[in-house]
Amino acid sequence: MPQNLIRPAEEIFDASAFAAELDRLKQEAGDPRALRDGAVRHLGAAAKAGRAAIAEAFAARPFEAGPAVRSYTWLTDRLVCAALTVASQYLHPLPNPTEGERLAVFAVGGYGRGEMAPHSDVDLLFLTPWKITPWAESVIESMLYMLWDLRLKVGHSSRTVKDCVRLGREDITIRTALLENRFLAGHAPLDKDLNDALWGELFEGTEAEFIEAKLAERSERHRKQGGQRYVLEPNVKEGKGGLRDLQSLYWIAKYIYRVDRASQLVKLGLFTEEEFKGFLEAERFLWAVRCHLHLIANRAMDQLTFDMQIEVAAAMGYADRGGRRAVEHFMQDYFLHATTVGDLTRIFLTGLEAAHVKTEPMLLRLFRRKRTARAGYEIVQNRMNVADPDTFLADKVNILRLFEEALRTGTLLHPDAMRLVAGNLNLIDDGLRTDPEAQRIFLDLLLKHDNPERSLRRMNELGVLAAFIPEFEPIVAMMQFNVYHHYTVDEHTIQCISTLAKIEREELVEELPIASRILKEGVNRRVLYIALLLHDIGKGRPEDHSVLGAQIARKVAPRLGLKPDECETVEWLVRYHLLMSDMAQKRDIADPRTVRDFAKAVKTKKRLDLLTVLTVCDIIGVGPGTWNNWKAQLMRSLYRETATALETGLEEVNTEKRAAEAKRALREELADWEKKDLRTETTRHYPPYWQGLPTSSHVVFARLLREIRNDEILIDLAEDADHDATRACFALADHPGIFSRLAGALALVGANVVDARTYTTKDGYATAVFWIQDSEGSPFETARLPRLRKMIEKTLMGEVRPRDKLADRDKLKKRERGFRFPTSIAFDNEGSEIYTIIEVDTRDRPGLLYDLTRVLAESNIYIASAVIATYGAQVVDSFYVKDMFGLKLHSRARRESLERKLRAAITQGAERAQG
Repeated sequence: MPQNLIRPAEEIFDASAFAAELDRLKQEAGDPRALRDGAVRHLGAAAKAGRAAIAEAFAARPFEAGPAVRSYTWLTDRLVCAALTVASQYLHPLPNPTEGERLAVFAVGGYGRGEMAPHSDVDLLFLTPWKITPWAESVIESMLYMLWDLRLKVGHSSRTVKDCVRLGREDITIRTALLENRFLAGHAPLDKDLNDALWGELFEGTEAEFIEAKLAERSERHRKQGGQRYVLEPNVKEGKGGLRDLQSLYWIAKYIYRVDRASQLVKLGLFTEEEFKGFLEAERFLWAVRCHLHLIANRAMDQLTFDMQIEVAAAMGYADRGGRRAVEHFMQDYFLHATTVGDLTRIFLTGLEAAHVKTEPMLLRLFRRKRTARAGYEIVQNRMNVADPDTFLADKVNILRLFEEALRTGTLLHPDAMRLVAGNLNLIDDGLRTDPEAQRIFLDLLLKHDNPERSLRRMNELGVLAAFIPEFEPIVAMMQFNVYHHYTVDEHTIQCISTLAKIEREELVEELPIASRILKEGVNRRVLYIALLLHDIGKGRPEDHSVLGAQIARKVAPRLGLKPDECETVEWLVRYHLLMSDMAQKRDIADPRTVRDFAKAVKTKKRLDLLTVLTVCDIIGVGPGTWNNWKAQLMRSLYRETATALETGLEEVNTEKRAAEAKRALREELADWEKKDLRTETTRHYPPYWQGLPTSSHVVFARLLREIRNDEILIDLAEDADHDATRACFALADHPGIFSRLAGALALVGANVVDARTYTTKDGYATAVFWIQDSEGSPFETARLPRLRKMIEKTLMGEVRPRDKLADRDKLKKRERGFRFPTSIAFDNEGSEIYTIIEVDTRDRPGLLYDLTRVLAESNIYIASAVIATYGAQVVDSFYVKDMFGLKLHSRARRESLERKLRAAITQGAERAQG
């Protein structure tokens, strides 16, 4: 009986009960078919009971992955062997087999290794001495049908020993599976024959080929999984830092050194005891996650999707604490273990290079220039190492010098140096943190080597960054549980700094002209880099992370050697690092008050420049696709307007001046119009219309309104490349609720509204413009515009009711249902001269804008413009509104009543979407 199972072996599969059942069936069953069916029924019930027993024990001990996977393996072994017994002894008995009529069954691949998740595939090798005989074919076929009847996912091959060697030579995947063969039952001498042939004829002498193939396979796997260890929906099996990476280490070690257990890697000197402990902990954790995933999904599932993360965290006993959700604590542990796997892989592969088993990368050999290390350091295998550990550790500052030397020489750190640093983090104390030389080196690592992200990432992985700046430690591997952020907080920070370095290297001049110009003209780089390093350091606690981050920055910045005025600017930038993004995305930049308020907040052009660059890096650092033309346009507009206001005075930002400039620009565009028509057009609109739209939109509306009839609805749809959106202009007779009906029509055709404006002319027409995108965040294809136009027309004519139609479509995706976004509704009477701003911050869904605008319409609230800012599954809708008398919402009772109605609409819509 096997040991170390999660339950006693006989509770998982009772072999004596099966033997008794076979005896009974032999006596009672009328024919082999009846015996086979009875055996399958018994095995099916036994398998179900065994799986339930394992799952129950695993639920009680949710981290005991080793015993669990061994138990699933043991249960599978018993089912396979039972099937062989029935097939070979009862269905196809052969009293006197010849030498050729022999059959052995092997487990291969993961099953051969003895690692089975609840729904893992069962990979079998049927081995015969020579050509497969009709008897062997019959036994194999009967076995397979029995295993399929037991709902096992069986992968199988039938081969001779010679076939195995030949096919293994041709195919690395087959070779890897054979490497982990395990004899299960049948003709035992074939076990020795197979392994003698594999080790003598196939494996020996092909080590380098196998390693290179496995590493190429690993690189391709990582590329397919996103290339980052810190993607927020990782694949536990195939992703970077996942189980397959650990298995690859074991495969390579077994291939080269013929080890049977991972613990033998310590004796071979490839890992220290401490590193092997990390190996075991990572393996145990990742296997536990994988088993829980399979059990919850009730199928083979290896992707930790957002909805699954919540359930796995609960199954493993994580709880909400410290202002953070259980799922965030769970995922932080996941990423820490993934980092460990990455460290172990690096150490292992460099060890193989040192032993000359693995060749170093070709590019390194081709392009290596002879570098020389400074005294105390040496370059070994193109990696920076320490010449004498004792001398190195005698001066604590050397820990930082090591990273500086690696950057200076363009080398990677040697695993021995990494081990030395990781094992002596206790030397990084207050004395080192306040040492002027240590401060200089740290700032130089950020400022002087063109690629600061490289040393930062390595310092972070080794624990040096968190030791040197202890306030950084809580955000290491911290996950933000939302769809918006693609990375953990620390990785996001490093991505931001990487973006800043790219702008400085002039790699993003076309995409980021203003940020590139600001940096070229010169800013305080120390302030900018440190502010970026600290901007999210307050995350993960109940308080506002900007406020808390500023308090932390006040302590950390002086410790990094910054001057008092630099510290003050860093603190301000951390405190207000979201201000520009919020102003650009949540407020109407066309409203002069927006620019004046922002200019008052930043006060100086120097701060505006610093904040602009920081904001751009912060948005890009969120992940691929978060920066687009739309956001770029908003940011550029706000920057230019604010820079002008700061240089010429805030009184220059006024409605009258903007209106006059807009009318002049329109006259130039419509130079071929008669003066009478031009006068009609320039006098029919109120001032907000002129300040709120670009000239291109003024031209469209001028043409739509020129000969409009009272009963007409005129629509102009066109791509607006500057905004990455389709611009939809509507001209029609004004009446209450227009904005809401338009929002409903757009929602019905799957359009996401990213910005909207609506105005009323003095002669009674509504001019509304919406910028819309498809579900992929792109402008609508030209081919889809006729259908879009038709649906809008039907809705405005009353032929289609959005409220009825949207009920079926307004559903949340399953993977996004676990996100929590508490709704907040704020009323601001100061942010605009003539409007009340209603800001609604809640979970996004397709029909939300329609629901909110319907409430406003039914409450006799006029919507002048809507600014929509989307952050993954969260949205902030800001409405610029007046009451029916053209006044702001001054009455507190009115505002409270309106808030109740808006909350009710959000709640009802959310319930409908969850359904």
